[in-house]
Amino acid sequence: MSGINAGDSFPADVVFSYIPWTEEQGEITSCGIPINYKASKEWADKKVVLFALPGAFTPVCSARHVPEYQEKLPELRAKGVDVVAVLAYNDAYVMSAWGKANNVKNDDILFLSDPDAKFSKSIGWADEEGRTARYAIILDHGKVTYAKREPAKNHLEFSSAEAILKQL
Repeated sequence: MSGINAGDSFPADVVFSYIPWTEEQGEITSCGIPINYKASKEWADKKVVLFALPGAFTPVCSARHVPEYQEKLPELRAKGVDVVAVLAYNDAYVMSAWGKANNVKNDDILFLSDPDAKFSKSIGWADEEGRTARYAIILDHGKVTYAKREPAKNHLEFSSAEAILKQL
């Protein structure tokens, strides 16, 4: 499969790894227990923005991509977005710590792990190193309404929060 396109149904049985945010484990040094996040099921009746990137704690991702989504979260919510999720190939522990490092609380943005970039590879959107590529997908009740992959690793245009707001 090469990519995912507007009009497609979100694939069935997509499962990510995830550590839910809790007040008790809000410190960056605290580890939670990873659980399976059944995205296909969780998102079947919601409006979702999923943005993926090559890795946690990396320059463009940390300096621009995640902070822009944090800043634009109220605007995304105002447009009816129920779930905002960031996806990377890093394990759930790293993704959880990255969320805490960015001071994201209450699962305002879900920090999801795509173990071995399984989902990204399944749609042909993994990079040459086998990591998640940089892309964004908008889902509305299980249907893809927008899906775009960036042409290069450090390119941030089609998957930016600003670009997504224009598509909602």
